[in-house]
Amino acid sequence: MVSCGRKAAEEERQQVEEAKHGKGTWKHAAVHVATTIATPAAYAPLPFALASLGWPLGVSSLVGATLATWYSSLLIASLWKWDGKKHAVYKYYHKDGDLTLQHFVMFFGIFELFLSQLPDIHSLRWVNALCTFSTIGFAATTIGVIIYNGKKIDRNSISYSLDGSSSSKIFRAFNALGAIAFSFGDAMLPEIQNTVREPAKKNVYKGVSAAYGIIVLSYWQLAFTGYWAFGSQVEPYILSSLTLPQWQWRSHNRAKGVN
Repeated sequence: MVSCGRKAAEEERQQVEEAKHGKGTWKHAAVHVATTIATPAAYAPLPFALASLGWPLGVSSLVGATLATWYSSLLIASLWKWDGKKHAVYKYYHKDGDLTLQHFVMFFGIFELFLSQLPDIHSLRWVNALCTFSTIGFAATTIGVIIYNGKKIDRNSISYSLDGSSSSKIFRAFNALGAIAFSFGDAMLPEIQNTVREPAKKNVYKGVSAAYGIIVLSYWQLAFTGYWAFGSQVEPYILSSLTLPQWQWRSHNRAKGVN
């Protein structure tokens, strides 16, 4: 009886302790998930991926990847707590990690070292919110300039055919599928869910769905407009295809720096 009482008390103490740590809302979960997935480096190559697959296969691959990763994120969220135990690991950085000599890398290495001292991902909610808004800004301005550039081009000169030999087409297709798969990478969901208040599962479901709404508005629109504007001649990195004013380059660099 004493052993059972101790066990019950320990479980209650653990539940109270866990409840104290879960402070985030579904909105916080949304910006965390969106930040880990939607970055300029992830979706800037997507127009080239579509150009390597063509409209039918490219669109279906992008839509299929979005739906598959959204559903798999919901499955991971549903398995976060199993048999009364949470399955989450917070990734810590270590100050003795190797850093290169480039000033840019050193700056962000020091910044990440500072951020790693925060107790959990919930403490980064405002940083990740800033990253999410900068990502949306990057996508929106890029889409606007793509449409502007596309309208200036003679549309009759744009081709959407898949050029090259059969082997090069196959190679480019696999490369495109890899780029699409890379753009949806997210390994932080259990850690994010560990900082969300109860009902954690429901809140993370809403957060993941909201994050994927952001991804659809940014990924899909940028990929489709980029391929529409430049066809099969689009560059592997969409910015290389654009004629940008100087302020646009600066805004893009700021957005990439924040992310």
